[in-house]
Amino acid sequence: MRNLTDRRLIWLKGGLFVLIGLISSGLLIAQLPDFRYALVLAIAIWAFCRAYYFAFYVIQHYVDPSYRFAGLLHFARYAILGTPPDGP
Repeated sequence: MRNLTDRRLIWLKGGLFVLIGLISSGLLIAQLPDFRYALVLAIAIWAFCRAYYFAFYVIQHYVDPSYRFAGLLHFARYAILGTPPDGP
C-alpha cells in the first residue's frame, strides 16, 4: 500500500477522524447524559492522545532518535521486546 501524499486527502482524513470522534462521543453522551460519564470520556480521550504523542514523538525525539515507527503495533513490539520495527 502506498503512502498518502496528497495534502488535501491528508486534511480530509484528519477531518474525518475528528468527525468520527465527535459523532461517537456525542452518541455516548446521548445514551448516558450525565456529567460524570462526559468527564470520564474526556479523560479517556485525553489519556489516549497523550499516549499516542508519547509513542510517536517522545520516544523518537528523546529516548531513541534512530527508530521510526510505522504504527502502534511497531511501537508495541519495540516497547515489549526492545527490537526495532522492520523496515523504514
